[in-house]
Amino acid sequence: MTAQDRVQDLNQQAWDHAVDRGDNPYTHIVSSARVAAARRGDWSLTVSEQRPVPRHWLEPLAGARVLCLASGGGQQAPILAAAGAAVTVVDLSSRQLDQDRFVADRDGLEITTMQADMADLSALPDQGFDLLINPVSTLFVPDLTPVWAECHRVLVDGGALISGFLNPDEFVFDSEALDDHGVFVVKNPLPHSEIDSLSPEARQRRRQENGTFHFSHTMETQIGGVIAAGFTIDGFYEDRRTEADGNPIRHFMPSVFVMRARKV
Repeated sequence: MTAQDRVQDLNQQAWDHAVDRGDNPYTHIVSSARVAAARRGDWSLTVSEQRPVPRHWLEPLAGARVLCLASGGGQQAPILAAAGAAVTVVDLSSRQLDQDRFVADRDGLEITTMQADMADLSALPDQGFDLLINPVSTLFVPDLTPVWAECHRVLVDGGALISGFLNPDEFVFDSEALDDHGVFVVKNPLPHSEIDSLSPEARQRRRQENGTFHFSHTMETQIGGVIAAGFTIDGFYEDRRTEADGNPIRHFMPSVFVMRARKV
């Protein structure tokens, strides 16, 4: 087993535990009321913290083949399915996929689920999707090159990728000082890998607490990597952490970027 495989296993287990704990907002399923509203055409979709994706980035949805990548949790896929799309959701966490299956059963939706690493979509056909939705998740993957290559492969020509990703600059700060004391301490050179930089004691504590391991990446690998894979970026916006998040960084800079890219 490679180091990358071990990290992915740890992150998978962490997300499974997050669903069971119920304290992570990204594991909370949408309500039946929101699904019913989406069926009436009253819907919005978020892949970041607060700002919804512009509707014209997504429409038309009726009959569109949509891949929700690293998007389990019963949030994006049910809304898209209720709005008329044929939805497949891929996630590394089986428990996150259970959330989508629960909503589909509860509200009579057709959603296909598949457990897989976002860097390996070999079970999916070439050019099988018109639209690909990727909420903030690339921070859990050590190498983005195969991710963008797979996104390009499974999209039709002219298909759109909508991806949210964490601002890499957040990783320059000492996470423990920020989380525990709200103090900004510049500590980490970028790009930053927690699996490499944390002390053995801190890594063990992270495992015991069922926490995820993160990779900062760079703007070059996030945006430049998408361009290098064969996309043209035609939309971009910023978002900030919510007040409920408790992280004071929201007062100083955006934490999430969202881009739309077209396969060319």
